[in-house]
Amino acid sequence: MADKGVKTNVMRLLDSRGVDYVSRDYSHTGAVSGADVARVLGLDPQSVFKTLVTVGASGEHYVFMIPVEQELDLKKAARAVGEKSVGMIRQRELFPLTGYVHGGCSPIGMKKTFVTVVDETAQLFDTVTFSAGRIGFQVELSPAALSTLIPLTYADLCE
Repeated sequence: MADKGVKTNVMRLLDSRGVDYVSRDYSHTGAVSGADVARVLGLDPQSVFKTLVTVGASGEHYVFMIPVEQELDLKKAARAVGEKSVGMIRQRELFPLTGYVHGGCSPIGMKKTFVTVVDETAQLFDTVTFSAGRIGFQVELSPAALSTLIPLTYADLCE
């Protein structure tokens, strides 16, 4: 459970499900990039993940989580979800589709459940950190706990 302080919808969902997590507030640090966030929080950037939303050639949407310093390999991503190709959605499409804004997108609590694939390196860590659904806030929890909240698979996703 999180300590007292700001609660995002993601944190409320985690609390309601009894999931152990650590909340991290970087809202007053000026950090913008994921690498900056990892640095100000004192975390290994390989254990801090960004959430990316894509659309496949079929029109289906997919969520990918990769380490903040890495780039999504779109060919690997497409293979992971059985699509001919995938591409990033337009920024203006993110909020209506997920309920989240760019920089504050969490794989937990989206408006709809999407096929989610996490880079296989997440399995190397006891915990991973990702957006708590609002810019300035992150949550840290085990990959096993994350898999109880959303259906996910692991794959090699990075360039």
